[in-house]
Amino acid sequence: MSAQRSLPIWIGLRYLAAKRRNHFISFISASSMVGMTLGVAVLILVLSVMNGFDRELRERILGMVPHGVIYERGGMSDWQAVAQQIEQHPGVAATAPLTRLQGMLGYGGRVQGVMVTGIDPELEPKVSILPQHIVSGELNSLTPGSYGVVLGELVARKLNVVVGDKITLMLPEATLSPAGVLPRIRRLTVTGIFAVGAQLDGSLAVINVHDAGKLARMGDQVQGLRIRFDDLFQAPGHIWRIIGELDGQFSGSDWTRTHGNLFQAIRMEKTMIGLLLLIIVAVAAFNIISTLVMVVTDKHADIAILRTMGAKPSTIMKIFMVQGLAIGVVGIALGSALGILAALTISDVIAWLEQALGFQILNADVYFISYLPSQLLWQDVAVITSAALLLSFLATLYPSYRAAKVDPAEALRYE
Repeated sequence: MSAQRSLPIWIGLRYLAAKRRNHFISFISASSMVGMTLGVAVLILVLSVMNGFDRELRERILGMVPHGVIYERGGMSDWQAVAQQIEQHPGVAATAPLTRLQGMLGYGGRVQGVMVTGIDPELEPKVSILPQHIVSGELNSLTPGSYGVVLGELVARKLNVVVGDKITLMLPEATLSPAGVLPRIRRLTVTGIFAVGAQLDGSLAVINVHDAGKLARMGDQVQGLRIRFDDLFQAPGHIWRIIGELDGQFSGSDWTRTHGNLFQAIRMEKTMIGLLLLIIVAVAAFNIISTLVMVVTDKHADIAILRTMGAKPSTIMKIFMVQGLAIGVVGIALGSALGILAALTISDVIAWLEQALGFQILNADVYFISYLPSQLLWQDVAVITSAALLLSFLATLYPSYRAAKVDPAEALRYE
């Protein structure tokens, strides 16, 4: 690099590091750098947390709820044949039988409403992450005729039950008896407890699909088939194509109807929060403008001397652009390092705070997961740093232009 080309860089960095008589300018310069640091760090951290919620929704919530369900009017008698036909459809990863019942579980005077789901323990691992989240007991204990039940951790905690306890299932359908109209009641044995760290832990109970069919008075029939797709985002289109290929009165549903609003809300919130937090970076860039304007005013004499020594207006402009960009680059570098560190450790820090303070920040009764997730995406870091650099560059243009327009004779008149 020639001396002429390196002169703006050398002088610009020297101006940045030099002590000033006007301490207010130094304060504004430092605040611009700190603002840029905080803006970039907070933006990286918040977007990483939103990415974490998005990931947990896909892996945990959509790992438990069906990607899609096919129902047949009156129930499926030969569900194995229908499942074999559906699995031939491109994009279908696996199928499993499904029967659902709304009911209430009671134990020791405590009552909890749940969705009772009948499953096949042998086929469930192909369509659900439930087997990987059993914390007590076994899923294979749900044998036909045993009337065993696997409960979510929050359900078990609210009922104060453990594996081996007998609980009462009450179904809303009434039964006529000599004593009058009574609700349908069945004793179940707790054979397992699962915990996925989501709201489903407080609303789901799992039994064998054959037992669910008897409770629903369907015999050996099942309500429908649960389908897992290779690409869950293609589920709506696949469901309607499958229904069109099947012979009979079939209907279908997919995860976008049950949890799609939650997924879209997270995506929209990520975009809106990102744009709002970008304002912090814009404010820091505006402070760079204020800093450089005051520096240009303070350095009128130096600019005039450089001009009389032969410096071109473009050289003067580059000097102050270097100074402004240096403020932005240092702030962006510090903010990126701080934001990346925070994004990688926020989950552990929040978990430690919850343990130390003795309360849960994210309660699964209110939120769909019970902990604060974080997923750092390097493309987000690249977009944030690029946007911050662009704003810093744009902030240097006006003050640098004003510096280049300084008239040497006018500036030195009163010196």
